[in-house]
Amino acid sequence: MNSISWRGVYPAATTQFNADSSIDFEASQGVLDALIKDGVHGLIVLGTCGENNSLDADEKRAALKSAVEVVAGRVPVVVGVSEMTTDRAAKFAKDAEAIGADALMVLPAMVYVPTELELENHFRTVAAATSLPLMLYNNPPAYRVSITTSVLQRLADVPNIVAVKESAPDTRRFTDLLNVFGDRYILMAGLDDVALEGLLLGAHGWVSGLTSAFPQESVALVAAIDRGDLVEALKIYRWFMPLLHLDAEHDLVQSIKLAEQIMGRGSERVRAPRLPLAGARRAEVTAMVEKAAATRPVG
Repeated sequence: MNSISWRGVYPAATTQFNADSSIDFEASQGVLDALIKDGVHGLIVLGTCGENNSLDADEKRAALKSAVEVVAGRVPVVVGVSEMTTDRAAKFAKDAEAIGADALMVLPAMVYVPTELELENHFRTVAAATSLPLMLYNNPPAYRVSITTSVLQRLADVPNIVAVKESAPDTRRFTDLLNVFGDRYILMAGLDDVALEGLLLGAHGWVSGLTSAFPQESVALVAAIDRGDLVEALKIYRWFMPLLHLDAEHDLVQSIKLAEQIMGRGSERVRAPRLPLAGARRAEVTAMVEKAAATRPVG
């Protein structure tokens, strides 16, 4: 359970699609392989950027199998568990372990807004279905529920719940959680445009969206923080910030995939109900990415 250090950069990798919206497994493997070669420390597959909830059950398992195959143990593979019901989440967790995932990123059940007791039960049930380590995903703006301190206190006896991906925009959460729990839970920065703040306040690593387009800068940012070079870290962070803001928008998946395409790292194809960016928004994001590419501080 503690074999993963949770240190460094864990990009939330995209799932690539063919023109007919079927999964392009070869291109998806290419995305993962390129990120590893650029120095990332782990991979999140089938998260929000992986369009988990746009895939059916068989596709999720096939996508995970394909990811595990290409990664081949070079970095940890953390797979998103994002389901409508607790039973489906537990079944996927069990299957993910059999397929070869190294850890799970577990979301609250989709659509339904649970009570704290229901949220606790959901996480306990998923944890009981597997021996893999779990990272709970706290994102109140997206999922309308907060994994509160009281919920985490009641889950503290579950040994394989080891980490929390913190995507609340209020960075005081990092200090509050560390003050209450010490080292009981590993904290991961989960919102791109407060990642530096999270890392300085005690997060072990960064689950990042925009790393998919600019991995070298993301790795360099975390490396600068690790060696105490705040001047270099701030230089990269300030250059990166216009793009990092995209991670907090509702169209983050389309924006990140467009950025990947511009940078020659993937395709902007998404699965409906998402559609590729168009009009003024497409022009805005394109200009941001092209400016970043022309002024990149690394690579």
